[in-house]
Amino acid sequence: MRYRLTALFLVLALLLTACAAPASGSGKKQYQASFLTLFDTVTYISGLAESEEAFHAKAQQVHDALLVYHQLFDIYYEYEGLNNLKTVNDNAGVAPVKVDEKIIRLLQDCRTYYELTNHRVNVAMGSVLSLWHEARTAGLDDPAHAALPDTAALEEASLHTSWDAVVIDPEASTVYLSDPDMRLDVGAVAKGWSVQQVAKTAPQGLLISVGGNVCATGPKDENGTPWVVGIANPDGGSEYLHTLSVTDQAVVTSGDYQRYYMVDGKPYHHIIDPDTLYPAAYWRSVTIVCPDSGLADALSTALFLLSRDEGQALLDSCGAEAMWVDAEGNCYYSPGFQALIRT
Repeated sequence: MRYRLTALFLVLALLLTACAAPASGSGKKQYQASFLTLFDTVTYISGLAESEEAFHAKAQQVHDALLVYHQLFDIYYEYEGLNNLKTVNDNAGVAPVKVDEKIIRLLQDCRTYYELTNHRVNVAMGSVLSLWHEARTAGLDDPAHAALPDTAALEEASLHTSWDAVVIDPEASTVYLSDPDMRLDVGAVAKGWSVQQVAKTAPQGLLISVGGNVCATGPKDENGTPWVVGIANPDGGSEYLHTLSVTDQAVVTSGDYQRYYMVDGKPYHHIIDPDTLYPAAYWRSVTIVCPDSGLADALSTALFLLSRDEGQALLDSCGAEAMWVDAEGNCYYSPGFQALIRT
């Protein structure tokens, strides 16, 4: 989960109300905290509190809980005394690795997402994604020599992406990759899934955004005031495509403008189609709204890789809503999405 930051606002510009703004009649003010230590992206936490000290205690509680998931799901760095997904990858074809039950639960859900999305969301594609990650990192570091991954290497890597090689033993709390060339990469779901787990026990009335994976832990105040979340324009600028009113839901966007690099004047983003092994070209962005942040994260990736009709069928099976933006900037909506639109 080692990503290059291109801007502070990566997916959704949230919090359309000012920090430390007084809440009408409550005696509380709204505060915001931001962190750069989680999932290599920007985390924002906002909520009402009687004082700045009281709010920051809540925000630190959320940060510390998310940090546990950040370290467990990291595939690039080791942490002393901790077996994480890097440890699992490093032991592919060698031996099972005893892991925290949070990793077991994540991977079990990832297997469910894999089946639910007709294999579009596949965290076992790490061998393919690593080639794109290396090419993107090199291209950003040295744009004049930016290049695409070797096609033959991508095709070879794609042979090592089968879930049959992911052996999960919940009783022993171990994970084993029986294919020595397989690698896990949970970047498509880790942020949203982690936010959902933390939101379950976080104080009520917070808005949590990790890299734009936004989750409300309830309405803003005792009066049931909804949070306002803005959906960014893929073409940039300060104007939102829409603002949404949410109280206990997650809002997650996948887009081609978040992490990309240029090769011969053409942008190549990070959402890779498992069929072509190249960045998908259906949409500029897809925004999902549903009660579960982990599912929303998986769906936003899946719908980015599907036609609108295929995506709508998947939404219908999950009880979620979506907004699509195409290459020309046209917006399309699932039947229930427009009821969520504030502006």
